[in-house]
Amino acid sequence: MALKITIIMDQTSQQYDHVITVCQDIFTKKMKDYGIAWRILRPSSMTDQIYIKAQRIRSIEQKGISKIDEGIRPEYIGIVNYCIMAIIQLEKGTSESDDMTPDETLNMYTAHFQEAKDLMMAKNHDYDEAWRNMRMSSYTDLILMKLKRTKQIEDNLGKTLISEGIEANYLDMINYAVFALIKIEF
Repeated sequence: MALKITIIMDQTSQQYDHVITVCQDIFTKKMKDYGIAWRILRPSSMTDQIYIKAQRIRSIEQKGISKIDEGIRPEYIGIVNYCIMAIIQLEKGTSESDDMTPDETLNMYTAHFQEAKDLMMAKNHDYDEAWRNMRMSSYTDLILMKLKRTKQIEDNLGKTLISEGIEANYLDMINYAVFALIKIEF
């Protein structure tokens, strides 16, 4: 049984790495097109951008169709990338100018994606791949719940009594979106 779990977790790690490659490729191409214009956004604006993407996914799931010729895959990729940008904003603060080089930006992007993967692997060990038996709609709902929590913490100026902070919620949202992307891709 332990060997079977190890093999499945190795598969999860490889699938996660594939999703990292897909998301990072899009992030890199958009950075070439737009630079790091997102650095001007406050973390609360990042949260709202993520909310827009998650709400669109939920709308498509509930209606069964979309009028814009893009499915939910690009929205999950957007959630991943905006969450990483939001974590960078929490770490560095907002900026009115291009204060990071493309290499520095990609290094931070990669480091935070690895942080999310490390968290996922630790939780995945304890939960025994439970995410694989979840419905896609649950990932969306959990992301929306994490967004509500994040907004409440932001409204409380980042203060919590017992709960994890904003960054922990962004990391969880990354992982729920990655789970959805793994199910879409594989």
